[in-house]
Amino acid sequence: MRISEIFHSLQGEGVLIGTPTVFVRTCGCNLECVWCDTKYAREEQGTEMSPSEVVEKVKGYEIPYVCLTGGEPMLQKDMFELVELLLKNSLHVTMETNGSMSLEELPCSDGLLISMDIKCPSSGMSERMMMENLELLSPADQLKFIIADEEDILFAEKVLKEHEVLCPVIMTPVGGIDLRQLAERVLKKRLNVRVLPQLQKIIWGERRGV
Repeated sequence: MRISEIFHSLQGEGVLIGTPTVFVRTCGCNLECVWCDTKYAREEQGTEMSPSEVVEKVKGYEIPYVCLTGGEPMLQKDMFELVELLLKNSLHVTMETNGSMSLEELPCSDGLLISMDIKCPSSGMSERMMMENLELLSPADQLKFIIADEEDILFAEKVLKEHEVLCPVIMTPVGGIDLRQLAERVLKKRLNVRVLPQLQKIIWGERRGV
């Protein structure tokens, strides 16, 4: 598999926000979101590593939480083997995925959190979403919407009305920091979602980790 970088930092997004985590960022993505903040991972070749090599590198940090991210990690042919190996080593795994690929082959495990995006219209990729994935999310997973404007929040509201979502739903503003406008919209519409920042942007700006 092609790896862009492995580093440790605080989880910046979602229900585990603030948790020390090892990030495994893969190369390549099948989407081209307008506001993507990790274009380098989509474009670079990275380093070829086997699943066992990745696991050994991760274990060296002595942190029990691992986040597989990208790019789109599920594009990597050995990704399911990597997930299984991480789980066998008693590591908690967050799989970040962009919502355009089927989740059916991911293992069912208490140690796996699927963090799935639904891309809103501002991304330019909303037509690429596999809405059937919503049925596969359990209460232990999370669904994320990145919101840029009123069209995005109306789109997200429609998705949530048309599909039963059992897991926590998170909305984050594009850029990850300016929460007020999004918070006001969520309160006005009485949406049952969590408004969260991207913590890494607040602490380090564009810095990847430590």
